[in-house]
Amino acid sequence: KMEEFLNLTQLKTSLKEAILLDYYTAGFWWAKEMNFSLIQLSGFMDLLNFALENLSSKHMTLGDNLKELERAMTGMGETESEEGGDLNLFSIDQAKAIIDYLVISLFKHYKAYEYLFHGRREEPVISNE
Repeated sequence: KMEEFLNLTQLKTSLKEAILLDYYTAGFWWAKEMNFSLIQLSGFMDLLNFALENLSSKHMTLGDNLKELERAMTGMGETESEEGGDLNLFSIDQAKAIIDYLVISLFKHYKAYEYLFHGRREEPVISNE
């Protein structure tokens, strides 16, 4: 279902699509284990997408992305990327858990994700050898 929702059409041949599917699926199951309501689950998935879009589309540095995430989670005005989050969506403990999750799942591996989206890839060489 997640593959269809994300419109991943080359999952079997694209490492990038496989990594994105893993990122969103792991986040979804983590949120389910946290017993988030449907609205909270949707908000959490928006945050995952928000942080990843900041990196992939907007080429934000780790520091800038963290600042944007802080603004989005605290609702301090509009962020540079999108409008901020809803202050009442998550409790303080849930917000801390979300930040911890994002640090472990995305921010600790930021260089790898930067390479995934922006690294120069060599074309595969196919020959008879």
